[in-house]
Amino acid sequence: MPRTCRLKAEGIVRKDAQDNGRARQCERKERRMAKLAFLGLGVMGYPMAGHLAAADHEVCVYNRTTSKAEAWVAQHDGAFATAPREAAEGADFVMACVGNDDDLREVCLGPDGAFAGMAKGATFVDHTTVSAAVTAELYAAANEAGIAFVDAPVSGGQAGAENGQLSIMCGGDQPAYDAAEPIMQIYAKLCRRIGASGAGQMTKMCNQIAIAGLVQGLSEALHFAEKAGLDGASVVEVISQGAAGSWQMANRSETMLDGHFDHGFAVDWMRKDLGICLKTADENGASLPVTALVDQFYKDVQKMGGGRWDTSSLIARLRQMG
Repeated sequence: MPRTCRLKAEGIVRKDAQDNGRARQCERKERRMAKLAFLGLGVMGYPMAGHLAAADHEVCVYNRTTSKAEAWVAQHDGAFATAPREAAEGADFVMACVGNDDDLREVCLGPDGAFAGMAKGATFVDHTTVSAAVTAELYAAANEAGIAFVDAPVSGGQAGAENGQLSIMCGGDQPAYDAAEPIMQIYAKLCRRIGASGAGQMTKMCNQIAIAGLVQGLSEALHFAEKAGLDGASVVEVISQGAAGSWQMANRSETMLDGHFDHGFAVDWMRKDLGICLKTADENGASLPVTALVDQFYKDVQKMGGGRWDTSSLIARLRQMG
């Protein structure tokens, strides 16, 4: 290639690189324009809020224990507030991941609640697993205040939150979901609107119902293998490749065999969720005999001192009985 042509080509390449660089800078600036609040920095909320900050959004966090919010800011920059209302002021989206119905009401309602600080047209996204009743209550309160509300419980556990690989099941008005979906995608592997307000929480109940039976079945299989004198790891290696395979088997069988339950989703929280499922089943006429039974098995684990153990600890109950 003649020198003049080569210089022109190199100039074009440099110009393209500069243009691409400016485009990336503009893209980052556009992303930074989203002002977010995240309420609740537990084992799920802490990394979820971290993903939002890593995506260049402006994030203000709130946590009931202020020291945890301070630690988050030290790790991720951003800012923290001492009340939900303060965190929500000026935010385009307010995300919450707290403990239960009462915790959610506390961060949403009242003079210091997030709703009091949110501007009309802003969107509240609830990642907490709560009852359909409180979702209906808060959806109505948000509408009255001119705020969009999306119920968006998550599945995937602490590892899913840390790796940005959560499944998010959503309920709410389509425009509200459409606005919030790009934000949620930052920490999701799958995010989907199931239906109107409350549909996300109902879907999460389906999730917990399915998990309860799966974990009990896996616990019984591993316990049976131990009693039969079989090598549990070898049994899992074989049966995991067939119809018995599941996420629980792939991710929890090894620690179950070793008797390690200091990770994942706690029994206390699972009982809270199953209580919601059973109460809702009484209201809508669904029959959940296995779920009701496994709920009582988890009660036994609590009596063993395992309230903070992972839900896979059902096998410890069988070992104690055996």
